[in-house]
Amino acid sequence: MPSDFIRDIINEHNKNNRFGGRVHTRFPPEPNGYLHIGHAKSVCLNFGIAAEYKGLCNLRFDDTNPTKEEVEYVESIIEDVRWLGFDWQDRLFYASDYFEQMYDYAVQLIKAGKAYVDDSSADEIRESRGTLTEQGKESPYRSRSAEENLGLFHRMRAGEFEDGSRVLRAKIDMASPNFNMRDPVMYRILHAEHHRTGSKWCIYPMYDWAHGLEDSVERITHSICTLEFEDHRSLYDWFLDQLGVYHPQQIEFARLNLTYTIMSKRNLRQLVEKGHVSGWDDPRMPTVSGLRRRGYTPESIRTFAERIGVAKTDSTIEVALLEHCIREDLNKRAPRVMAVLHPLRVVIDNYPEGKIEELEAVNNPEDPSMGTRKVPFSRVLYIEQDDFMEQPPKEFFRLAPGREVRLRYAYIIKCVGVVKDKAGKVVELHCTYDPETRSGEAGSSRKVKGTIHWVSAAHALEAEVRLYDRLFTVENPGDVAECETVLNPDSLKTVTGYVEPSLAGATPGSRYQFERLGYFCVDLKDSSAEHLVFNRTVTLRDTWAKIAKKL
Repeated sequence: MPSDFIRDIINEHNKNNRFGGRVHTRFPPEPNGYLHIGHAKSVCLNFGIAAEYKGLCNLRFDDTNPTKEEVEYVESIIEDVRWLGFDWQDRLFYASDYFEQMYDYAVQLIKAGKAYVDDSSADEIRESRGTLTEQGKESPYRSRSAEENLGLFHRMRAGEFEDGSRVLRAKIDMASPNFNMRDPVMYRILHAEHHRTGSKWCIYPMYDWAHGLEDSVERITHSICTLEFEDHRSLYDWFLDQLGVYHPQQIEFARLNLTYTIMSKRNLRQLVEKGHVSGWDDPRMPTVSGLRRRGYTPESIRTFAERIGVAKTDSTIEVALLEHCIREDLNKRAPRVMAVLHPLRVVIDNYPEGKIEELEAVNNPEDPSMGTRKVPFSRVLYIEQDDFMEQPPKEFFRLAPGREVRLRYAYIIKCVGVVKDKAGKVVELHCTYDPETRSGEAGSSRKVKGTIHWVSAAHALEAEVRLYDRLFTVENPGDVAECETVLNPDSLKTVTGYVEPSLAGATPGSRYQFERLGYFCVDLKDSSAEHLVFNRTVTLRDTWAKIAKKL
């Protein structure tokens, strides 16, 4: 079992029998956007800890703001958590399940003189809260009697007042050094349709009022939150103590910051709404659905979450580590295939016309159990344009006039002619082959310095290939006032390439290594038997391996 400060706290609680040996966590997303890689870290942490301690983990939606929440987000979150490999069994809950109970708790605080209805505007409340050096000022409505507050609160629920005209505030301490304790708002009036409760409610609980109560009602033992909620813990404690209800332990950890990545849901939503990306599941997005569509596996994301661990202080993780995790995973599981993305036609002059050979190709050298496949070989092939240079430097070991290379799984060929178009661009090569050098057969031991991949022109399948790169050009786009100004114009390049015929009917979501080119995934939405679409998951180059060596 990995060790970190959260598990140390849980171990101490279990040792002291704080919660009777129970460990019960929860993952509590707000359904106002799609989950991203930062949320995935929290999912893995909460469900992972519950599993390690043979406890339970709830999935709970904090659906307290109907103006920003949609059923689409709820459904996407459920799908993402399941895809990541976690199961909440029958413990799917919503804050809206507890609206009536929260209302009763608010009435309890009003009767105890611990909450009051404030007629001040939002701006007036904001101004009265003071600053870091100045105490807040008490509202002129703070001295209302419990009876008057109770009557007004009932009328708020009954829909008698306009949006924003009144709020319910906790009566705590306007001089507190913690802003969260300066009479925070508990309820606001909001005549809005809720995706679960419809028009039943026109007052909605604020997140700070609802969150701790939800944990209490569900008898959560360890309420694991990110660091921005550390200053809110005193408020949660105050609410629970005043009500005299079950009290979980809140523990804060550093949220995930990733280079070249935006984590703000507000900014991610803007990218979607302004058309900078095709949607929340665009493969350039750091959303779980975007990563899934790009070809990431749940195993690679869980591995990433485990390796970065949890800390008490904020830091930024190199995105290269995430890319390393998916390379490591796909290297073991992805079948190898050959594909040519920038085709250059090659004619083998001394290969018999009409002849076709079926050559043996290894599916994955890391896993012999995956076996082999047959790839067709013929007189006319496609190779990558950059595997040929007319005037190569000394270090270039691929094809050039008069030079030889080995074709992967096939023969050694020699370039004997170059055809150019009117603009001087090379459009076709003429080569000869050595029939005694077929891979795997006697005579094939003759060595040449270069090996390149290819596809048979007559048999290859045309495919749309989307070459994805990082969405931003700077390491910390979150530090830029307008992150749209540092979008990478080359984050997506689309080419028409050719893939070997074994990929006919490739299932959407299936993943492959295109030999020498990278890892690719059949697109989940746009690919079909008639029109193959592949997304580049990640290149073969592993920058994290180089970074790790320096650490």
